[in-house]
Amino acid sequence: DADVIVVTGGLGPTHDDITVRTVAKFFKSKFVLNQKVLKHVRSIFARRNIPMPAANIGQALVPDVARVLENKTGTAPGLLIDKEGKVFCVMPGVPYEMKYISQTGLFPYLEKKYKKKITRVISQKTLHTIGIGESVLAEKIGDISKIVRKGRGFEVKLAFLPSNYEVRLRITATAKTRQTAKKLIAEAEKLLRKKAGNYIYSSDESPIEKTVGIMLKKRDLTIAVAESCTGGLIASKLTDIGGSADYVMDAIVAYSNEAKRRLLGVKAKTLKAYGAVSKKVAEEMASGIRRRSKTDIGISVTGIAGPTGARPGKPIGYVWIGYSDSNVTFAQDFIFTKDRLRNKDIMAKMALEIVRQQLKINN
Repeated sequence: DADVIVVTGGLGPTHDDITVRTVAKFFKSKFVLNQKVLKHVRSIFARRNIPMPAANIGQALVPDVARVLENKTGTAPGLLIDKEGKVFCVMPGVPYEMKYISQTGLFPYLEKKYKKKITRVISQKTLHTIGIGESVLAEKIGDISKIVRKGRGFEVKLAFLPSNYEVRLRITATAKTRQTAKKLIAEAEKLLRKKAGNYIYSSDESPIEKTVGIMLKKRDLTIAVAESCTGGLIASKLTDIGGSADYVMDAIVAYSNEAKRRLLGVKAKTLKAYGAVSKKVAEEMASGIRRRSKTDIGISVTGIAGPTGARPGKPIGYVWIGYSDSNVTFAQDFIFTKDRLRNKDIMAKMALEIVRQQLKINN
């Protein structure tokens, strides 16, 4: 007896995409060609300079009982059927397409339809932390009785959601009104920031590279990156953000010792004395890329991503991250996992976290 039913997936142009046909059959509906949808689908192929397959025309055929929910992120529209007091909605299974249609089409429709029937509001906010484990973070936050609480007509919950050396703190507030829920979340967030604010890099779902980018741009600073074991991942993350050309000036993947010497100016005697995965080499990489690129900040990574390459005192997951600006050059070491791809990801993120922390100090 649900009031709203949402189905995702099966809206593509191939033989196994049967959702729309099934919906039309269930509702005893005829197909109509939606010209607006067809125009949108054709525009996507035209923009890519490739011919549109005839099969994609089928994505513009919609049941005549359905309302079309626009999808600017893909070819398949969402479909909404409001019948006998119930709402049935189908959307693409592609996550970012489903998210777009939900936010721009489905949710506004439901909010308007059920506005007078809403008796409670559930609101959430997620604080993203990095550089601290779940148990240590819990200890640092301490007594949560002022955060997690329940009263007449309201409730506040807190969830710890760990993921590859990051922990998301998800605050959920249930209240009678949106304003009350918002206030409850703000109060909980204030308490969490007081205890663990140094580790929180985002509260709006922004990745750490976006947070760092905003900080660099606001301060009119530039950065260059020297990478070894991360293979360009730091630079990739930084340049995932629109407008990053304002602050990302240079990036070098110096994988071999010879490349570290030739491209970054790392001294041969340093490599011989300490090895590539060392504090001294990380520092010379960071200062070298900064000087050669003439940027305000240089960041470097040299480590053992795995699954091979470990040696005495330097296990898989061991990394040195170097930082250099006009006032200070230093390096920090970490030991992460035994998984290569997980190591590359967290090494890149921790390099950006070091930049974030230094920008806070220098603010």
